[in-house]
Amino acid sequence: MTYLENSGVSSNTSIHLARRPSGLPVAADWRRETHDIPEPGPGEFLVRITMISLDPAMRGWLDDRPSYLPPVAIDEVMRAGAVGEVVISSHPRFKVGDYVLGTFGVQEYAISGGTGVTLIDPKLGTPSMYLGVLGMTGMTAYFGFFEYGRPRSGDTVVVSAAAGAVGSIVGQLAKINGCRTIGLAGGPAKCGYVVDELGFDAAIDYQNESLRESFQQHCPTGVDIYFDNVGGEILNTALGHLAMHARIVICGAISQYNAESSTPGPSNYLALLVRRGTMQGFLVFDHADEYPLARKRLAQWVKEGKIIAPETIVPGKVADFHDVFLRLFNGENNGKLILDIRAS
Repeated sequence: MTYLENSGVSSNTSIHLARRPSGLPVAADWRRETHDIPEPGPGEFLVRITMISLDPAMRGWLDDRPSYLPPVAIDEVMRAGAVGEVVISSHPRFKVGDYVLGTFGVQEYAISGGTGVTLIDPKLGTPSMYLGVLGMTGMTAYFGFFEYGRPRSGDTVVVSAAAGAVGSIVGQLAKINGCRTIGLAGGPAKCGYVVDELGFDAAIDYQNESLRESFQQHCPTGVDIYFDNVGGEILNTALGHLAMHARIVICGAISQYNAESSTPGPSNYLALLVRRGTMQGFLVFDHADEYPLARKRLAQWVKEGKIIAPETIVPGKVADFHDVFLRLFNGENNGKLILDIRAS
């Protein structure tokens, strides 16, 4: 008896892009569809998706403009990283019962030929960790910080969105490397979390504090590394408080992702000239060949207790995608935000 016959499940629910959002996505931007579960062909396998990754970058994939990936097409299944169990396979590498990580989309089942799919090693971490600290989130933090931040012991490191998925890991990497680490977060609770749980040296509450005064207080000798996940006024303020030969790492700009009109760039970028600083963007995909080594190092730091991997796991169904996705932009998550559909 095949998996489909034995499980009693015959349908696959998926979320499709119905139209391009203007500003913050609304429910009408998506369409839910239900179809028969596809059967894999030769050299393919079927994945029963268990957890779906929710990331700020997904908002950028919805806009029809030049970027590092083509936009999600209208009517296409929403692109998303996910983990799941192989339930049918004729692939030589991926066996029934294996857990895998891939860009499977917002749906319950997906067919894959194996390209871009990672076999989850339970000795390194759990499936949810492969969406977070051992997945794209961890890879982004690792390579962004080490390759482009180029940390030195004693550096002053400032991280925006410090309670978020990437920022929380960057701050802990900075502490491992002997840096003084300051995180920006919204509200007293998140700032307390950043210091008390993640081990940052200090936190700046961008919602309730003067950015300029807080940077002066916490970075009296200037900022050596600014890891930017936010953009906007926080980036502008960081530019005004650079140490000599500072490095600004551009990872994201969540404050601008839902803007309905063009947003101005930083007004004081000439600080880079005066302080002989650099500001560089990066894409984690450029380091794909190095993922295995980075994953092992991150897993070891987690095992040693040097990194905690914060997760906000929301149980639900594929149909809950929109509501859970919006938590990213409302500040309702600490660390990695995951939609857990195992019970659906």
